Amino acid sequence: MKRTFDIVTATAALFCLLPLFAVLFIVIRFDSAGPAFFRQRRVGKGFRPFAIYKFRTMVSDAPQLGGSITVGRDPRVTRIGRLLRRTKIDEFPQLLNVLKGDMSIVGPRPEVPEYVRRFEQDYRMILSVRPGITDLASLQFRDEAAILGSAADPEDMYLRHVLPTKIELAKRYVRVSSLTVDLAIIFKTLAAVSGAAIRQSKTAV
Repeated sequence: MKRTFDIVTATAALFCLLPLFAVLFIVIRFDSAGPAFFRQRRVGKGFRPFAIYKFRTMVSDAPQLGGSITVGRDPRVTRIGRLLRRTKIDEFPQLLNVLKGDMSIVGPRPEVPEYVRRFEQDYRMILSVRPGITDLASLQFRDEAAILGSAADPEDMYLRHVLPTKIELAKRYVRVSSLTVDLAIIFKTLAAVSGAAIRQSKTAV
């Protein structure tokens, strides 16, 4: 049932978003050198690695200029990238991951291998399900970059406080997962994304 829901929802969303994807493809390419899409290695269900898709929001050589954590007003983030990150539109290409079977619409957000290894015991439970585009942690940590930007040591802050909270929220989701829970998270996510887009448009004006 969940997989059928994912396929139908992702297919419909991609069809509706194709014009936006086309515009963003052009804008991102003109905004800075490099491809429009970004791929990063993440860990999926059963500890199977996969490449997650996003719209590129940072300069093309960002991995060589810093770590995997983005904080505050990270200088590696491009002009259009800041908008895409604030509105979470950069995550939309993950609908392709859903169709491929790497991800679900709703599920624990996938982590990079190095952090999964640090908390491997916890992830044995979490990765019993497909990771998702949105989850409880996505809603709670919408301003994660700003939170980490205020820390003296962002990575330490992430590993000691942010990630453990994400792990507990992911475990909670696995325990109570249902279509009703998924729909509630989707509606809350859409409301948050719409609110961010409206606030951004007002700021631009």
